[in-house]
Amino acid sequence: MADKLRDLSQPIDVPVLDATVAAFYGTGSKEERNAADQILRELQNNPDMWLQVVHILQNSQNLNTKFFALQVLESVIKYRWNALPTEQRDGMKNYVSDVIVQLSSNEASFRQERLYVNKLNIILVQVLKHEWPARWSSFIPDLVAAAKSSETICENCMAILKLLSEEIFDFSRGEMTQLKIKELKSSLNSEFRLVHELCLYVLSATQSSELIRATLATLHAFLSWIPVGFIFESPLLETLLKFFPMAAYRNLTLQCLTEVAALQFGDFYDMQYVKMYTIFMMQLQAILPPGPATIPDAYANGSNEEQAFIQNLALFFTAFFKNHMRILEASPENRAALLLGLEYLIGISYVDDTEVFKVCLDYWNVFVLELFEAHNQMEPATAAVSMMGLQAQMIPGVIDGTVTAVQQRRQLYSGPLSKLRMLMICRMAKPEEVLIVEDENGNIVRETMKDNDVLVQYKIMRETLIYLSHLDHEDTEQQMLKKLSKQLNGEDWSWNNLNTLCWAIGSISGSMVEEQENRFLVMVIRDLLNLCEITKGKDNKAVIASNIMYVVGQYPRFLRAHWKFLKTVVNKLFEFMHEMHPGVQDMACDTFLKIVQKCKRKFVTQQVGENEPFVSELLSNLTTTILDLEPHQIHTFYESVGHMIQAESDNTKRDEYLKRLMSLPNLVPCFTFYYALSSCPTFLLSMVLTMLSYDLSGQKWAEIIGQAGQSIDILKNQDVIRSVLNILQTNTSVANSLGPHFFPQISLIFLDMLTVYRMYSELVSSTIAEGGPYASKSSFVKLLRSIKRETLKLIETFVDKAEDLPHLGKQFVPPMMDPVLGDYARNVPDARESEVLSLFATIINKYKGEMLDDVPRIFEAVFQCTLEMITKNFEDYPEHRLKFFSLLRAIGTHCFQALIQLSSQQLKLVIDSINWAFRHTERNIAETGLSLLLEILKNFQASAFQNQFYKTYFLNIEQEIFAVLTDSFHKPGFKLHVLVLQHLFCVVDGLTEPLWDASSVPYQYTDNAMFVRDYTVKLLGASFPNIAPAEVTKFVDGLLSSKHDLPSFKNHIRDFLVQSKEFSVQDNKDLYAEEAAVQRERERQRMLAIPGLIAPSELQDEMLDS
Repeated sequence: MADKLRDLSQPIDVPVLDATVAAFYGTGSKEERNAADQILRELQNNPDMWLQVVHILQNSQNLNTKFFALQVLESVIKYRWNALPTEQRDGMKNYVSDVIVQLSSNEASFRQERLYVNKLNIILVQVLKHEWPARWSSFIPDLVAAAKSSETICENCMAILKLLSEEIFDFSRGEMTQLKIKELKSSLNSEFRLVHELCLYVLSATQSSELIRATLATLHAFLSWIPVGFIFESPLLETLLKFFPMAAYRNLTLQCLTEVAALQFGDFYDMQYVKMYTIFMMQLQAILPPGPATIPDAYANGSNEEQAFIQNLALFFTAFFKNHMRILEASPENRAALLLGLEYLIGISYVDDTEVFKVCLDYWNVFVLELFEAHNQMEPATAAVSMMGLQAQMIPGVIDGTVTAVQQRRQLYSGPLSKLRMLMICRMAKPEEVLIVEDENGNIVRETMKDNDVLVQYKIMRETLIYLSHLDHEDTEQQMLKKLSKQLNGEDWSWNNLNTLCWAIGSISGSMVEEQENRFLVMVIRDLLNLCEITKGKDNKAVIASNIMYVVGQYPRFLRAHWKFLKTVVNKLFEFMHEMHPGVQDMACDTFLKIVQKCKRKFVTQQVGENEPFVSELLSNLTTTILDLEPHQIHTFYESVGHMIQAESDNTKRDEYLKRLMSLPNLVPCFTFYYALSSCPTFLLSMVLTMLSYDLSGQKWAEIIGQAGQSIDILKNQDVIRSVLNILQTNTSVANSLGPHFFPQISLIFLDMLTVYRMYSELVSSTIAEGGPYASKSSFVKLLRSIKRETLKLIETFVDKAEDLPHLGKQFVPPMMDPVLGDYARNVPDARESEVLSLFATIINKYKGEMLDDVPRIFEAVFQCTLEMITKNFEDYPEHRLKFFSLLRAIGTHCFQALIQLSSQQLKLVIDSINWAFRHTERNIAETGLSLLLEILKNFQASAFQNQFYKTYFLNIEQEIFAVLTDSFHKPGFKLHVLVLQHLFCVVDGLTEPLWDASSVPYQYTDNAMFVRDYTVKLLGASFPNIAPAEVTKFVDGLLSSKHDLPSFKNHIRDFLVQSKEFSVQDNKDLYAEEAAVQRERERQRMLAIPGLIAPSELQDEMLDS
């Protein structure tokens, strides 16, 4: 059966093909479906299969078979159409057109075969993208003429026009070249008069509801781009408003009106907009009364159509107000309708639907920002006038007029803005810091997964509320305090109400002047603490605790200015650390860390009325404070205390605090076991456990020491392993916050830590050797390896953080060479820790050229053996992959001389490994490889070996880069692909030796640029046979001519990628990622200029304590 289908030299056996397709979609065995799938794939990939499409469509009765044939045809149209002979193109074009007309001319067949006709329409539009207007200039007149022959043909013509508009104006970016898009838009614009007349004729003459709906849908697709005269200088708007009150057409009409509302141009048609809005509002009140309760109820109890209407209503109001609000403001008679529209939008904003709320929220953000910016610009102007000793009203013209206009607008919108503040408070989204949530069963639980949509919504709501706060601090404060008082008296008490209120309070941090913020916070924190005291029930207390912690964490400026409040808050956090309700302890530790980072100097300074600095008091009570915390919470707590100690400027005090932090007073004193190291390595473990401070698993040191003396098996005791691990993690946390001042502690434990590292490494190796390959996956071996990983992480953290005193970290490198590097080289692959690679990458990045002499040893220990691990496939050892190339990048950047000293075989291995990296489908690895390649290319260009290097590797690198550039899997690397290619095309001008091998070229080239041009044309011509040779040559010439202009070079490559069809019908945003990053940075700078827009707790710069 399969052989009959594979033979395409004669008409395909349609019944057999029907049976194969039926088997693929059927409910038969898995083997039958797989066999059918294999045959269909072979047919799809056969370049001659498309010639059978007409035969299949004429003879098959199976809809799935027809779809399969059309899929084959669609592929040919997209990728090979221009390469087909003219008669074949014309024949297929005419056949598809005839079938569409035949099926749509009859009402019964049109309705019955609707899916098939829709697919044929898509095929026709794909043909049009190639043929029209150059080779099918009469298409629009032909279509309009056909539409007048019958209502069903007319309905389908509307569907074709809609598809055509969407393909050109909505989905063209990244699918067609910029020149082709411009040509199609121009053609559609110039011929739209015929389409416009047809639509108006249909809407005025037909009684067919299906045809009216199709026409309105087509108009909706066209209205965003047609010349505005067709809208405002014709009966179109009146016709649309005539259909709006009719329930059957209401949503489609509203979508059309929304497109008109979204148009933005001069003020020529302002009166038409006012008239449209006024009539619309009169009609709307008869359909849906306004109100903050009416609209949400109508949505909750409405049908799908009615819910869609409210969503479309939100889109209409937001589009109209964004573009035409000013014309409604201009005259007093229109302001009532304007305010009524805002009333509707506020009511819609209370609808319990995320998508509807997003539409409203986006507009409120824009609306309030515009008012805020005008208000913000007014204040400096009036302040400047005041500083000159003048009255604002005495200055005629700009100042006076601007101030008056801004004040009038604020006065006009004062009512809606007040309601909007309440809306933001009532619907505030959950911030990232809040870990305690209500689940679907109404229980208070710890959040297990972040909801990114909610975090984005919170960011926009927070920004909007900050603008609202700047516009009227008093109203914002009063609404929040009034709502909080209702929580206290029980009138409005609920978890959700308290949550949204406190999230809103926390979100406006930094937006008030300090005096007002202090007054406001005193009342808020006092009321929240009272609420916590008077409210009963563990869940209720957990919710209140969560909100207290969130609010205080957002206001570091207030806490720094009020020591007693700060101390009260921190002691309250210590109380919450003993609260066993899920999430409370985590949030208490996180909030403590956040507060300490911003107020750390307060804790090491002896405050008025205190006997000692707070940090000293804390260290005295450390055992009690952390008694109920889990290990990971203790690590956060220790990191926080490390930040405190780091703020102490007196070296003696700082070292004393560190010693107290790392050694709890109730533990047994340190013992000296050095004399026993040679005879009993288990005593070493005991010593390290003691020096590293305390046992987090609860075991007494005496027990561990006693067991260690009895048997070496103590190393295998899982409780001991976990104790060591927790102690190492605690040290890492303190090193992270204390930075170079952690030196006394790491000096104490470093050499013994390396010995423990080696002992555990030997234990891992022996366990894997005895247990076979599967032993490496066992939980026991993973636990043993965690000791090694944490040891490496601790060293890396200290080296990385020792920025002020880099020489401190450098002395730790020589002792690590054998215990760490030698162990890595000797170990079996499954026992090699990827952290070794990241540790030495960090060391080289930190000490740069000083590591040059050590690079050969590092290279020898890790390069060959790691490469063997990661190049077998793209899946195994994922952590080693990225860290290996990060190490290689560090060497290439800071110790380039070491690469030059490699043998030719070793250098080839390096370049091959880089090529392998940027071919990787894992984005981080590919980008690291490309960045490394670019740095090495630039370094070799500046060296004495540039001719030798580029002669060896230029062509190979160019070929590899073009391979990934034209592979859609590697789109995220587009920016770096372009930079590498630009470098290659520019560097050829500076090479003094030929890149070509004289014995292998047909003729000698005059220079390298000519050779590279010829080579690139042949390379791309062979890779893309669907592109005409002249087009390939044109592309390569364009690259060479634009190589010194990066934006032009980049756009030229983008167009080629679209033309090559490799990237069509896909999401191409990665090709524009660089432009998006520039826009994000511009937005951040804007936010930094507005008080409170970036929360004080999120600012990276040091907030100095007074």
